[in-house]
Amino acid sequence: MTVNILAIESSCDETSASVISDGKVLNNIIATQSVHEKYGGVVPELASRAHQQHLIPTIHEALSQSGISKAELSAVAFTRGPGLLGSLLVGGSFAKAFAFGLGLPLIEVNHMEAHILAHFIEDPKPSFPFICLTVSGGHTQLVLVRDYLDMEVVGETLDDAVGEAFDKTAKLLGLPYPGGPHLDKLAAAGDPHAFSFPVTSMKGLDFSFSGIKTAVLYFLRDRLKEDPDFIKTRMADICASVQFSLISMLMLKVKKAAATYGVSQIAIAGGVSANRGLRQTLTDLAEEMGWQVFVPRLEYCTDNAAMIAMAGYFKYQRGIFCDLEVSPSAKMKIGNND
Repeated sequence: MTVNILAIESSCDETSASVISDGKVLNNIIATQSVHEKYGGVVPELASRAHQQHLIPTIHEALSQSGISKAELSAVAFTRGPGLLGSLLVGGSFAKAFAFGLGLPLIEVNHMEAHILAHFIEDPKPSFPFICLTVSGGHTQLVLVRDYLDMEVVGETLDDAVGEAFDKTAKLLGLPYPGGPHLDKLAAAGDPHAFSFPVTSMKGLDFSFSGIKTAVLYFLRDRLKEDPDFIKTRMADICASVQFSLISMLMLKVKKAAATYGVSQIAIAGGVSANRGLRQTLTDLAEEMGWQVFVPRLEYCTDNAAMIAMAGYFKYQRGIFCDLEVSPSAKMKIGNND
């Protein structure tokens, strides 16, 4: 019997729906919320309201494009967490009502696990075990992946996520929201060694990015006192130098994790994995270390329902369902569905 699953993603500011059939993703519909641009960051209440506006049209489009009717669905998967509580509530409430109305099983998905499982949407796919560096605006994790549903966080940030460090730096430089991609583009034309920023190394496999944000703040303050046009004239070099430090911190821990667990397959996932500087640095390091590197297509790096569908499919195969009373969780962790 064919397994068809409708997946819903609403953890932050992307409303997304996807249909998967027997493990093949048929589509990945994403409605972006432009309302946050004028505020320079995601406003949770506005995100929740935008999800309410976008959710039904997005799901309708996903079902329509797939050619699969509601009657042909086998289950509904949704993002339970982590994420913005209001946004999760919109997607989760709809998923539960939709599943209940059709008498379908409900599958809750950990957003961070789904980012990792995005690697199984298309070829080439990693084999187990592998290390995944999961990097986004809210998370920075090193995960040892032993199986589709057997993952262990072996390192994580103790304060800020690397994506936040990118975005905060971009904001200090006056770049438009979202700042990370703009910083990455400018960095490509700059000298990564023009300025020196700290490369913090914590014990073990954990990260810390709060120090570099402070360093950039004071660096710009002091340079602007000397030259009011400093940012304008040295923008590319500043971006390249900050990006070099942030990526260096990530690569130090990736190397250590690979050596610690004897793994030669390395994956990256999450929104920051779209960063071209990170991708190139990891590719270069892989040649030096003899690693095999896996990076999802850009469409599957940012928040999307295709990765939720993939995770939901693996859970469906193992009969892992949840009841209709489950609540969204802003702090849901890998390996913990309580």
